[in-house]
Amino acid sequence: QVRLVESGGGVVQAGGSLRLSCAASGSFRSIALMGWYRQAPGKQRELVATIRSGGSTNYAESVKGRFTISRDNAKNTVYLQMNSLKPEDTAVYYCNADVWERVLIRNDYWGQGMQVTVSS
Repeated sequence: QVRLVESGGGVVQAGGSLRLSCAASGSFRSIALMGWYRQAPGKQRELVATIRSGGSTNYAESVKGRFTISRDNAKNTVYLQMNSLKPEDTAVYYCNADVWERVLIRNDYWGQGMQVTVSS
């Protein structure tokens, strides 16, 4: 079993910054992909950014140039640096990890989610 623990959410004014962190713990071989998703009220959950173990990244168009995803493989932790925040970034942010628990056993895990509120 794998547990994802998120931190760093909160309230910030438009134009401000926040840094989200998500640490994975438990018994597993490796983490293939880590990422962040978000869900605003009345909307579907959407991808924000992902990062592979080798460092390749993928971003939603709406956050390109403002958000940066990174990971520390030694700590099994992924980060999301969010700059130039806008009110439309307000959402519950979820950490996701695609985990190789054992050879040929790969599962998807989610964090509990945390609120990010950007005030105008």
